[in-house]
Amino acid sequence: MKSDPNSSDATTPSAAKSYVREKGRLMSASEIERTLVRLAHEIVERNNGSENLGLIGIKRRGVPLAQRIAKLIESIEKAPVDTGVLDISFYRDDLSTRDLRPVVEKGEIGFDVNGRDIILMDDVLFTGRTIRAALDALFDHGRPKSVQLLVLIDRGHRELPIEARYIGRTVPTSRREIIEVKLREVDHDEQVVLAELAD
Repeated sequence: MKSDPNSSDATTPSAAKSYVREKGRLMSASEIERTLVRLAHEIVERNNGSENLGLIGIKRRGVPLAQRIAKLIESIEKAPVDTGVLDISFYRDDLSTRDLRPVVEKGEIGFDVNGRDIILMDDVLFTGRTIRAALDALFDHGRPKSVQLLVLIDRGHRELPIEARYIGRTVPTSRREIIEVKLREVDHDEQVVLAELAD
């Protein structure tokens, strides 16, 4: 059964949305924008510029993050930055909201990753399974010089030894809580919301 979680590594399937209640807003549109500006500067500083960089967004919400940060880096460095897309869908093998499995869809990233310093981007880092699948797919396309991870929200609960180098915000959560990242390019809204599975 195919499922489309609201946030790639963070939420329950859309079928379960009616059982979710909002607890509060974590970030406004202006806070998201300020955070992306900070992350763009961190990337430039840690990589001594942007000459060898390639930014890859994990579909869906990692893609607009990569595109926005690329524009910010271009304005800092006065040079274009390659951006690409990795398409990861989610499948579950039962009717519960658990055991979501990331599956990489076939497709080209959009540029040659060989020898590049790649920054992989996603909206939320949770168990690490999505990133693991993305790394496997990335190396199927070539051999980058390095791979760094950027996430807007790190919510903990890792099941794999995967950590982000660039983090917009760390938000400790319980297993019942859900982080919903809403970006205007995908959701026609712009905020980060904390929600909880209702009883």
